[in-house]
Amino acid sequence: MGKGDRKTKKGKIFLGSYGKTRPRKHVNAPVGDKQKDSK
Repeated sequence: MGKGDRKTKKGKIFLGSYGKTRPRKHVNAPVGDKQKDSK
C-alpha cells in the first residue's frame, strides 16, 4: 500500500485518478444520509 496502489488515497493522488476513496468534491453528509429527501 503506497503510491503505486490504485486502491489507496495516496495512490490515487499520485496517479491523478478519482474513485470511492478519493471523491472529486467534498461531501457534507455521509453516503446514504438523506441526500435527495431534503424537501
